[in-house]
Amino acid sequence: MKSQTHVIEPQGRIKKLTGHTRIVGVIGDPVAHSRSPQMHNAAFAKAGLDYVYVPFHVRPDDLAAAIAGFKAINVVGINVTLPHKQAVIPFLTSISREAELIGAVNTLTFVEGDIHGDNTDAPGVLQALEEDENTSGTPVGENVVVLGAGGAARAVVVALALRGVAAITIANRTVEKAVSLATEMDQKTGVSMQGMGLTDERLPLSVRESKLLVNTATISMDVTQPLLISADWLQPNTIVYDIVYTPPVTPLMQAATERGCQTLGGIGMLVHQGAIAFEKWTGVAPCTETMRQAL
Repeated sequence: MKSQTHVIEPQGRIKKLTGHTRIVGVIGDPVAHSRSPQMHNAAFAKAGLDYVYVPFHVRPDDLAAAIAGFKAINVVGINVTLPHKQAVIPFLTSISREAELIGAVNTLTFVEGDIHGDNTDAPGVLQALEEDENTSGTPVGENVVVLGAGGAARAVVVALALRGVAAITIANRTVEKAVSLATEMDQKTGVSMQGMGLTDERLPLSVRESKLLVNTATISMDVTQPLLISADWLQPNTIVYDIVYTPPVTPLMQAATERGCQTLGGIGMLVHQGAIAFEKWTGVAPCTETMRQAL
């Protein structure tokens, strides 16, 4: 007798899981907060694909065993979130150019014993910018300011550099991290970059002269915290892109709107980076509107 189990899909329907159901998922520590399962499972249901997306809590000491286990049981693909985006690289057969430049991987694809690593955050950033009716697309040939110097900032910087912005200023509370990232990415991409602290006297002018300001710092999620920059520095012709998606309108976006700026939130990036992974795993382009609605 064929074994079956069931999961509740985002639309409330019951999906039967069988020995033919293909498995994808996300690993992290923690991982319970991830919104990727509802986004992907909604898209699988819409496309009529027999896949299921599962969150896996993997602690750092168990990473090697987890990757070996996924390979052994023929998992199709895995998204990678903190703290594994860099630690997973030694276990991979190959990685994409974007992932190599960023120095982090967020998507694994298992094919015939090989494990390929991608970073879909970089193209996800660009697709979100270019689809949104509130923005004028990627500011090719323009100056950009990026707030934060963590993993998300690395993806944003690489994406914008490869697309052809003129120069990037990276500002971070820890000055050394901003300077280190700017130096590394300047050398890797050939795009002029400078790193500085958030209190640096050069930052107000950099913000005023920028066509795009991107916030990657998670402090933007806390509505009780002050803005990382002064809203007075923002010019009406500047696009303000906060990749944080909770809340949908962050304090930075609200302040930018009041200054007459075009604004963009983080849901678009989350949808598009997920859609790119979805297509890599299935060979099918998902319905991004279904993914957005699920979120």
